[in-house]
Amino acid sequence: MSLVVALRQIRHTFHREISNRKQKITQPYTFCVQTVNNISTTMSEKKESDKNYNEKKQDETTTSSNSDDSDNNEEDKSTMDVIRRFFSQTLNLGSSTSPDDEVAVDKVMPELTFEGLIRHWREHGFKNIVTMVGAGISTSAGIPDFRSPGTGLYNNLKKYKLPDPTAIFDVDYFQKNPTPFFALAKELYPGSFEPTPAHYFVRLLHEKGLLQRHYTQNIDTLDRLAGLPDDKIIEAHGSFYTNHCLKCKREYDMAWMKDQIFSDKLPRCECKGLVKPDIVFFGENLPSSFYTSPDEDFKDCDLLIIMGTSLEVMPFASLIQRAGPRCVRLLINRDAVGRSSFAPWMDPAEKRSLLYGKAKNVRDVAYLGDCDAGVLALAEALGWDKELQQLIDAGQQLPDDEEDEEKEKEAASPTSSKQ
Repeated sequence: MSLVVALRQIRHTFHREISNRKQKITQPYTFCVQTVNNISTTMSEKKESDKNYNEKKQDETTTSSNSDDSDNNEEDKSTMDVIRRFFSQTLNLGSSTSPDDEVAVDKVMPELTFEGLIRHWREHGFKNIVTMVGAGISTSAGIPDFRSPGTGLYNNLKKYKLPDPTAIFDVDYFQKNPTPFFALAKELYPGSFEPTPAHYFVRLLHEKGLLQRHYTQNIDTLDRLAGLPDDKIIEAHGSFYTNHCLKCKREYDMAWMKDQIFSDKLPRCECKGLVKPDIVFFGENLPSSFYTSPDEDFKDCDLLIIMGTSLEVMPFASLIQRAGPRCVRLLINRDAVGRSSFAPWMDPAEKRSLLYGKAKNVRDVAYLGDCDAGVLALAEALGWDKELQQLIDAGQQLPDDEEDEEKEKEAASPTSSKQ
């Protein structure tokens, strides 16, 4: 199969999927990633096939083989241009302009280093800060992230005998076999862990009136436990905070779900339907606030802080593109992420990548290390270390008191649910 034929099939399937599903952008993004993988696989197979063919025919058809290779390379280049334009026009993915056409932009700060950012912050300040975080800010609390080799959640699910590690968060698999998910939920349930310094740093930004919005991929509700108000949080992948019956849509609160999980019961509604936490599984749409809030949140954003995320999961990772051209983007993460190494032909001008460490970088800064260490270094350099430590110390004293209050409330009233 030639790449051109493969592209035609991809185009046809893509439009059919969007037409049939009639869903928001989550499905196109998912399908886009699948499409890129298909293209990559097709190209790899084709190159391997060409290599084997050329080795067999090298002695007898050297001239012809070289000509064929040249033709194949030209076809590949042409096809990549078509694919790039297709995604650019259909999903606004990738750039339709040449890197040579880019307009030069002056550096937002004189020195694009962690120390340079701190100096800029002390001298000029930031007024509208957006934070976007992933599982990496919760690992020091004892909650595993998803993808770390050996310790990540997906590497430790063998005991559940899943067809695939991601099946535990697949809505179709959940409806057939919910037991593995609820067994895992018992291990990871909110209330068993305490917020980290990274969580409290975000709370400190709020206390200082600097936090515009906090976007999180996490379902652990540690942001709430750290004292961040509900109106500041966008839980892009949902959480255990609310729960709904898959059959009649009745809502159940967090206390009810916790009781069911820790009693080793499958949560069932009065209608006998299965009750699922409002966590976004694969195949489900993200909450509407994730789509409606960024326009306002990033309008005047002058600092985007990205912490503890792989920046691989769409559409959450696309938030880095919402920051304006003069908005500083600070990455605090163990690994260097946000690069254009994945399908670079889709973003030749690197408009959708973090550019720290590159010659054309004008606003991106990276602190590569532990998230807690990063925020503690920031707080100390800004003279906020005592305030941050006070929040941490106060938070560590809260769980026992709150647990006693919760027990008193539960003793005074029956388990609640609402229509």
